Amino acid sequence: MKLYEFKGAEPRFTGNLGNAKHPWGLPGVQPCAVCRAGGGVIGLQYPCVDLSALPAGELEKLSNSWPVSFEEFSRLRELIRPLAPTGALLEPGTRLGPLVGPASGHFGQLFMQNPWSLYLRREALEFLHDVGLRGLKGCPLNVHFRMKRPPELRELDLELHGRFHPSCLPPNRKPPCMKCGNDSLTLPKTFWLDARSVPADLDVFRFLDAPGIIIATARLVEAVHQLELDGVVFQEMNVR
Repeated sequence: MKLYEFKGAEPRFTGNLGNAKHPWGLPGVQPCAVCRAGGGVIGLQYPCVDLSALPAGELEKLSNSWPVSFEEFSRLRELIRPLAPTGALLEPGTRLGPLVGPASGHFGQLFMQNPWSLYLRREALEFLHDVGLRGLKGCPLNVHFRMKRPPELRELDLELHGRFHPSCLPPNRKPPCMKCGNDSLTLPKTFWLDARSVPADLDVFRFLDAPGIIIATARLVEAVHQLELDGVVFQEMNVR
């Protein structure tokens, strides 16, 4: 089994979405009274989620990332859970809704603004769908360009799968906090994916144990190369 990590954009492209934001999200949390952990995670993004039907007061709270108590965070999480994808991981810092704001520059067929956000031109997404790639759920961006005939961009709404192989985890790993559920595990400098935890029916997904990493199968990488879709590079990952 071969798996690959999506890496940054090719330097010849100037596309920029740096000032565009997801309209809603779960706030960070204040330090836990038990484990003292707080803040939020990076990489949990569900751009196809629509929260616009919620009351204005709740939407205001979901537009502010300032840390709140764990109790308030839990209330907001349960408020949005029925509107999120089944099985979605909803942690502090989760971003929701289609990207909004300015866009500029020249985009490749695939594009990464940062290591945890994957975008495609509409036609690239259609090409990949046409050859049978699985797991490609694209959401239109609500961004504006200062150019004629701007590209139609899509952000992928990705499922989370995959775990670290037990051999790269510390033997004395602490269990998650009983109060807030925080897991103190950090990304090892060298790690392996557990092949048993990889889905058989998806060609792209987020890494469950480190959501900032987006993973592709060899099928997707081969299709990108055969279709001559540019904009990103791939790095093979260790799998056991």
